[in-house]
Amino acid sequence: MSTAIAREPILGMKVDATSYLHAAATVCDWADRRESRYVCIATVNNVMEAYDSPAFQTVMNQADLVTPDGMPLVWGLRLLGQGDATRVYGPDLTPILLESAAAAQIPVGFYGGSPEVLGKLIEVVRRRFGGVQIAYSYSPPFRPLSAEEDRGVVEEINRSGARILFVGLNTPKQDYWMAAHKGRVQAVMVGVGAAFDFLAGTKSQAPRWMMRHGLEWLFRLATEPRRLWKRYLKHNPRFVVLFALQLLGLKPRQRAGTAS
Repeated sequence: MSTAIAREPILGMKVDATSYLHAAATVCDWADRRESRYVCIATVNNVMEAYDSPAFQTVMNQADLVTPDGMPLVWGLRLLGQGDATRVYGPDLTPILLESAAAAQIPVGFYGGSPEVLGKLIEVVRRRFGGVQIAYSYSPPFRPLSAEEDRGVVEEINRSGARILFVGLNTPKQDYWMAAHKGRVQAVMVGVGAAFDFLAGTKSQAPRWMMRHGLEWLFRLATEPRRLWKRYLKHNPRFVVLFALQLLGLKPRQRAGTAS
């Protein structure tokens, strides 16, 4: 069983000072006990979406585990007194979890991504992790599911026996989806976002030196400017200012907002 870890609020959104070892052990422990849980892998974008939307902040703060995916959140945790905080990056956590699941014979599933990406992802997973049991995979349509369709998805996931469900819908969609399905999907849901694309080889990852220095956002902005410019150019400067106010003991005023 995993040990308790510290959880610190960053602009009102709680982030766990976890590690790859702790996160993987925790997820596998919950999966082994067939518990319905959800894990959010958080970046500055999550923090700022939560800052702007009380509903989304509730979703994040009710998660069973929130890992610091980006270096700014790791630095934030360290400045808040968690000196041992380390990055737990979704595309790196995913293969660690797959290895652990294969070793423990825990069936896994994948929810999200386009049919092409999901097909390539499953090929890569089968090739790299020969012992892993892929019990379920589904590429949902790019529209909200009807209540009947959603019930069918939940029933199919539960019938499959998958006990770790990797969810690749991007933030905040995947986090809302996991929160809405806790207690219904009998698996540990892990929101890994772009990990499906990276592991499938359909998108390039930033060089490791950029990741270490907190510059991954710049690489992703350069490669996907149309999709990501608003996220990074709007959120990153505001995060720096607002978190500085938090460190100075000047509580930033949260914007009143609603979930999108």
